[in-house]
Amino acid sequence: MAVISNAKILDKYLALEQHGAVQVEYVWIDGFNNLRSKTKTVYKVPQTAADLSEWNFDGSSTGQAEGHDSDILIQPVALFNDPFRGGNNKFVICETFNPDGTPHKTNYRHACKKVMDTHAEAKPWFGIEQEYMLIDPETEKPYGWPKHGFPEPQGKYYCGVGAGKIYGRDIVEAHYRACLYAGINISGVNAEVAPGQFEYQVGPCEGIEGGDHLWAARYLLERVAEDFGIAVTIHPKPVKGDWNGAGCHTNFSTLEMRQEGGIVAIEKAIKKMSLRHMEHIAVYGEDNDQRLTGKHETGHIGTFNYGVANRGASIRIPRHVGKEGKGYLEDRRPASNIDPYRVTQIIVESTFYPDN
Repeated sequence: MAVISNAKILDKYLALEQHGAVQVEYVWIDGFNNLRSKTKTVYKVPQTAADLSEWNFDGSSTGQAEGHDSDILIQPVALFNDPFRGGNNKFVICETFNPDGTPHKTNYRHACKKVMDTHAEAKPWFGIEQEYMLIDPETEKPYGWPKHGFPEPQGKYYCGVGAGKIYGRDIVEAHYRACLYAGINISGVNAEVAPGQFEYQVGPCEGIEGGDHLWAARYLLERVAEDFGIAVTIHPKPVKGDWNGAGCHTNFSTLEMRQEGGIVAIEKAIKKMSLRHMEHIAVYGEDNDQRLTGKHETGHIGTFNYGVANRGASIRIPRHVGKEGKGYLEDRRPASNIDPYRVTQIIVESTFYPDN
């Protein structure tokens, strides 16, 4: 059932004085690669995540602990402005820890941060393209699709304009503005190939911020769609058949790649990634085999190839990069449901993997 927020009534309460109190939404990744959150009141406006205290939650209700020992700790790590409450209110991305202080097994940020710190001098940049599909809770089908049957075949929807082509632009626009307000480095949005499917791009972000900003943008999308009574799926193949899947193409570069003659470093990194193809695939999202079929602008999951301007390749070198001889590469293998910390970590690890 779709439950739409009553913005007019809510605004009456959000306009009330807070008397110096600040609401901070603690956001973390649960045991199912989904997001959870809860709110804490503080009495000083935090300037960074380090200004906020550790907290805890019941891990037995999030797939992260057993009932007899269920406390999981959350440590704030990335602070953003809260576009839903406004004012001085914030939300913060958190890492999860066991009671003994060790990283929880679902905390992939901790290891990623170590890798990014190790290679900080290389200045790794990421631009992540998050594809998703809006779902109508009433029909459990993509938003705008007929209750019975299917819409017209793909062709007119990608970057489309006009009724009958775009379903859910209000949600897309609201999410975009919410990200800008929050301080997320969102660089663009567009309608995708299937009806009801969209994409936003986060980046360029350096190091650990690639994962932080993508998770923050995912949180805002879920919250915005919640206001509209619409669900969001980031499954890599939300509709079976002759419909495009959803990916999370990850653009990557180092300082060396961005400088004159950087194409040499780009091709060297691609070669190293090719040698670890299945290791990459293992962390590139669940059910990615349903998407990486060699059709619908994908390479096959079992093979590795790359090329200039080839959207059917595992890794694409954009045409202007090939022409200029510097820039970045686009890894087209990651699925839409990746944990970006795992993906950015292995890309950096492979790039700087010791030469044989």
